[in-house]
Amino acid sequence: MKAVVLEAADKPLVCKEVNTPTLAADEVLVQVKAAALNRRDYWITVGKYAGIKYPSILGSDGSGIVAQIGDSVDKSWLNKEVIINPCHNWGTHPDYQNRDFSILGLPEDGTFAEYVKVKAEYLYHKPSHLNWEQAAALPLAGLTTYRALFTKGQAKKGDTVLITGIGGGTGTFALQWALAAGCKVFVTSGSGEKIQRAKELGASAGVCYKAQDWAQELQHFSGGFDVIIDSALGNGFEKLLDLSKPGGRIAFFGGTAGNIPPLNGRKIFWKQLQILGTTMGSPDDFKGMVDLVNKHKIVPVIDEIFPLDNAQKAIDKMENSSQFGKLVLTV
Repeated sequence: MKAVVLEAADKPLVCKEVNTPTLAADEVLVQVKAAALNRRDYWITVGKYAGIKYPSILGSDGSGIVAQIGDSVDKSWLNKEVIINPCHNWGTHPDYQNRDFSILGLPEDGTFAEYVKVKAEYLYHKPSHLNWEQAAALPLAGLTTYRALFTKGQAKKGDTVLITGIGGGTGTFALQWALAAGCKVFVTSGSGEKIQRAKELGASAGVCYKAQDWAQELQHFSGGFDVIIDSALGNGFEKLLDLSKPGGRIAFFGGTAGNIPPLNGRKIFWKQLQILGTTMGSPDDFKGMVDLVNKHKIVPVIDEIFPLDNAQKAIDKMENSSQFGKLVLTV
């Protein structure tokens, strides 16, 4: 089969012929129709991710058709159109992942290939209103933001929500999920164009976080926030305490702008704030995300689609953070 392979940290991705996976009894072989990129893939390609091995086939997100099934797999899965939950071995506790938790695409070979093997338990029916590329965009970013917004942030209809750094896949999904839930949503970005795109999707307003008074502007527009979704951290994080309403929840994943700066703990306890770390999501979170997409017929935002053999070009675009929405590969 054809696959995109990372051979070393100092080499570009290459598209080459590799062996098609063989199945264990509880596994299926999915013929990949489309695969989507995540920031995780970029960090792996530059050697800044734990547990990297070479060679590796990257890719956590994929949609496709079940082409083969293992001996113990329900035969009804054969030839079904599916998406794949990339969050493996979550475990039995809903509040945190198991010690042997892993994400598809490292250490297991991922979806940047004509075929990928996974355990049947990670299959979900593809939402019928989505094409292959739209469906492939969903899994990792959609799951991460669903858990941050609803499981951790407890967002509900009527809440005021802030999404920092709108533009990438997680930010656009958080915006779409919150709007579907009946929340009033505000955003930040370093790009006026991305703020305008977010407003076109339904955001009430947005501010440029490069402005010195960005937090004061947001406070003026919104009156404060019930839920804040952040993936940057850095020095701006302390301003989120002031922007939170009493009882507010700040859920964060990632830390592209650095670590959490010194915080005034008095603001946290006096306002009864919750600062909530989150990573990926449980099987219940994934099912909830798919159900939300189906109920509201949500269509993921896609920035650009590349052929599989142009995967390195897609990675280069992600490095520049110029996209709005997801970058997707057709297979």
